[in-house]
Amino acid sequence: MEEIKRFLNESADLKRVIADTLSGDIEQAIIAIRSSLDNGGKLLLMGNGGSAGDAQHIAAELIGRYKKERPALPAIALTVDTSALTAIGNDYGYDFVFERQVEGLAQKGDTVLGISTSGNSENVVRALKKAKEKGARTVALLGKSGGRAKEEAEIAIVVPSNDTARIQEAHITIGHIICEILESDV
Repeated sequence: MEEIKRFLNESADLKRVIADTLSGDIEQAIIAIRSSLDNGGKLLLMGNGGSAGDAQHIAAELIGRYKKERPALPAIALTVDTSALTAIGNDYGYDFVFERQVEGLAQKGDTVLGISTSGNSENVVRALKKAKEKGARTVALLGKSGGRAKEEAEIAIVVPSNDTARIQEAHITIGHIICEILESDV
């Protein structure tokens, strides 16, 4: 079926563009995360919808293992604590769920990684801003123009696409690259 080939080729073409244009940004993100981990810090990850799933997936690969047996790496997906999500959402509003978690959990030297296909998820933008206030490094996996999150991230990896599905595919690929390289350093 030609439609299947077209989807696969669109995904492959975007990944080739990313390889040519974003490798340096991905490397900078890995260096920031590695520095946090090497100095006793942790990685906090967050996103909404499919990006929440990506945050959880990346954190699980780092806590568990990606490809090889090694010590667990300190990574926390802020998207999995349903009590915190619902309590904060109820008491403060949904836009504050990640900001409040970052305020309570992030420390100077940690890295906070936000994932947003649009770059305009208010709760991700607010959390990145709070992370900077707390002295944490900020990394964002974004799409489209990078949105407002691009301005709050020290390292913004902006996938050059307006297609949400292709952006999400690229984000998980970048997440896997981060996991593989961090794991190879252990």
